[in-house]
Amino acid sequence: MDFIENAEPFVKGLWYITLPATLIFLIQTIMTFVGSDASDGLDADFDGDLSHMSGPLQLFTFRNLIHFLLGFGWTGLGFYELIPNKPLLVLVSCGVGVGLVMLFFFIIKQIRRLNQDNTMRLDNAIGKTAQVYLTIPAQQKSHGKVHISLQNTLRELDAVTSQDFPIPTGASVKIVGTTAAGALLVEKI
Repeated sequence: MDFIENAEPFVKGLWYITLPATLIFLIQTIMTFVGSDASDGLDADFDGDLSHMSGPLQLFTFRNLIHFLLGFGWTGLGFYELIPNKPLLVLVSCGVGVGLVMLFFFIIKQIRRLNQDNTMRLDNAIGKTAQVYLTIPAQQKSHGKVHISLQNTLRELDAVTSQDFPIPTGASVKIVGTTAAGALLVEKI
């Protein structure tokens, strides 16, 4: 730590920013991979209900502050010899800090895009057409089966009809509703 004590005040300030930020970042990273990560690593003494906010990402968090300080501190130390103008160095360091926070936002946004809800909902079938696989008896006496492309997957589902005639295998049908038993209500096209 002698190199910090012997440094000029500007460089000493950068080290005092960079070292704690790096240590906290390493702890957060380890906790994330171990599985004991809290949302921001802090417990607040106030109601933090932000459900009224439109976006899933928040700009002012402890994690984002650490990301900014990492970019700011290491850039300031790395470019100290190359950029003798201190205000320009601070401006460049701030730009890199903000860039690091934006990179974090971009990465999280890409990760969230991978999250899909693949729950099959029969209501998504209403209005679509299907192909009868097993004959559908008339007047909902029993159920038949249809093949339908639902949520980008070909599915075989139970189907009934309210019509007075059975719908034979191979016929095209339109889904007009669902039943309480979880079958599709269809009509012949």
